[in-house]
Amino acid sequence: MLIVPTFIGVTLLSFTLIHLVPGDPIEARVGERGIAPERLAALRHEFGYDQPLWKQFVDYEVQVVHGDLGVSLVTRQTVWSEFLTLFPATIELAFCAIGFAVLIGIPLGVVAALRRGTPFDYGLMGASVTGASMPIFWWGLMMILVFSVGFGWTPVSGRVSDMYFVEPWSGFMLIDCWFSDDEGACRSTLSHLILPTIVLGTIPLANFARMTRSAMLEVLGEDYIRTARAKGLSGMRVTVVHALRNALIPVVTVIGLSVGGLLGGAILTETIFAWPGVGHWIIESIQRRDYPVLQGGTLLIAIIVIGVNLGVDMLYSVLNPRIRR
Repeated sequence: MLIVPTFIGVTLLSFTLIHLVPGDPIEARVGERGIAPERLAALRHEFGYDQPLWKQFVDYEVQVVHGDLGVSLVTRQTVWSEFLTLFPATIELAFCAIGFAVLIGIPLGVVAALRRGTPFDYGLMGASVTGASMPIFWWGLMMILVFSVGFGWTPVSGRVSDMYFVEPWSGFMLIDCWFSDDEGACRSTLSHLILPTIVLGTIPLANFARMTRSAMLEVLGEDYIRTARAKGLSGMRVTVVHALRNALIPVVTVIGLSVGGLLGGAILTETIFAWPGVGHWIIESIQRRDYPVLQGGTLLIAIIVIGVNLGVDMLYSVLNPRIRR
């Protein structure tokens, strides 16, 4: 019900904010060489930037409804083609970050709930608050200074070393290098993923750990948990089968909501590590005043976030059959 008004609101907000950015997209496209005023006016008319803002917005909405997100003012390629080319890099990074956060954050939250009031519990909660409070740009720079510049353990930027050529048939570097049978390329890809994954996944990890702990503490006090223990079930079975499954419902909500944060954080992470994804593409478009790319990229990211949240709602019925009724 709310998808359509949300879609319209996102397009209106992105259109308005982008047009508030100082600078003329046509002048930015022309560059410093300059052209005659008559030619400049002709270009503005060609791209429709001489029309009133309300007319530009209506034209853009009609264009989007027909599946046309426009053409980049700089590269002259369609926004769709550029997005589909770069999006696999962002998905790969986001998937690794969310996997890192889930595989570490949820077990830590469970252990903290089982050891409530112990030094481990207090230490984990303190670390979670610290991790959730760190700005991504600062955390990324610190990781580079320590592990790349200081110890030389990991690369600073990019997806794979320049000494390797991997045929980008899928766009996912991990898959491409796996089928290339080049072990060196695979190791290089993994080493390039380590720091961006940790930086992007730190805030979700902290949130997952805190939410899992809170949900587990609530579930562990329920009557059916005491009944399961009274039946003589093992502590592992009670924790994993009976407690964790019910505690995962609010955790799944947080995981779904974190997708938007991951895509937003990817903009900073990709900029810091020169990761050739959608976030880096959008930052470059801001600098070049490439309105179609900014509007189209923002809209596509918003659609993905809406779709993921819808999928999370549908997943509830799998975790808790009572919701189906």
